[in-house]
Amino acid sequence: MPMDPLPDLSTMSLTDIAKALSEKRLPPVDQWHPTHCGDSDMRIARDGTWYHQGSPIGREAMVRLFSTILRREADGSYVLVTPGEKLDILVEDAPFVAVEVKSEGSGKHRKLAFRLNTGDFVVAGAENALRFETKADGPHPYLQVRGGMEALIARSVYYELANLALDETEDKEPVGLWSNGFYFAMSEA
Repeated sequence: MPMDPLPDLSTMSLTDIAKALSEKRLPPVDQWHPTHCGDSDMRIARDGTWYHQGSPIGREAMVRLFSTILRREADGSYVLVTPGEKLDILVEDAPFVAVEVKSEGSGKHRKLAFRLNTGDFVVAGAENALRFETKADGPHPYLQVRGGMEALIARSVYYELANLALDETEDKEPVGLWSNGFYFAMSEA
């Protein structure tokens, strides 16, 4: 059965995005505790590409399906889990990539909605915080997604966020952005 095409984020309002989020139901992976079965021979590259046995998974629908059964374990590792089995999966950086952002409002009234490489939507706020980490190769911005998992924010999206932040940051605040009533500084504390 083919999956529905992804909606165009640029034509959606935050109300449309909120409705899409409320209609999305994910499997209860946090309630499944099967015996560990081994390794899936899968990995998620830093750019968000999913691989199986060294080859990229070309079917977008398969990636979207696998992303719904992905879980982060207490030790920081990742597994694909069903009621009957649990398989390790290697994640090079973050399991998701935020590939698009939509901003509505300004200042303290701004809301930022992100589309992930899996087609999922996430609105930044209390439960989906933005985090900015500096590493040797430059800034690594992240968005909390669910269950301790994050999305690496794509470089082009990061630049879009930086422009928004520079346009609105007041002198008394560190450079950053508001979303859903929360302020996210774009530098590490």
